[in-house]
Amino acid sequence: MALSITDLKKGTLFQWEGQPYRVVTYGQKVMGRGGSIVNVRIKSLIDGKVLEKTFKGNEQLDSADVSTQDVQYLYKDGNAFFFMNETTFDQFEVSADIVGDYGGYLKEGDRLQLQFFNDRPINVVLAKNVPLAVTYTETAVKGDTSSSITKDATLETGITIKVPAFIQQGDVVSVDTSTGSYRERVKS
Repeated sequence: MALSITDLKKGTLFQWEGQPYRVVTYGQKVMGRGGSIVNVRIKSLIDGKVLEKTFKGNEQLDSADVSTQDVQYLYKDGNAFFFMNETTFDQFEVSADIVGDYGGYLKEGDRLQLQFFNDRPINVVLAKNVPLAVTYTETAVKGDTSSSITKDATLETGITIKVPAFIQQGDVVSVDTSTGSYRERVKS
């Protein structure tokens, strides 16, 4: 399906030079006598590179044939992460380059989504927030439990984040996967 350049809103997926891209930012300029140009910042879904691109008013682009599957995270072995489609039991090996920083939020058994382009996994889609248990943190000094004071905490997946001083070892915290920051303590 062909896309007009005016269809390139934030989040739109399209194919350019044989690669799938997602629009990160979009700006349209209307020129005199009815012409227009579109300035976009696009991110490659294959290698993650961000590019600035300008399209002219009459250009056409192809929509990207990107599909999504619900999967379960199985395990990591070396530089590969393994996932399984729970309906078909198909297993997928995804390189650590594709998973990127999201690997620090994955626990065995987690359910998430994989995006595919030409039947090849190209992206991991996590929930906005994930609950993770605190495996190690310093104990707070008595009277120093203000929420504005932070300390390091190591989570069950091995990553370290900043948490408020009142968080203790064994607590479960919600972590924002887009920023890697503490959101709140999860009530049990």
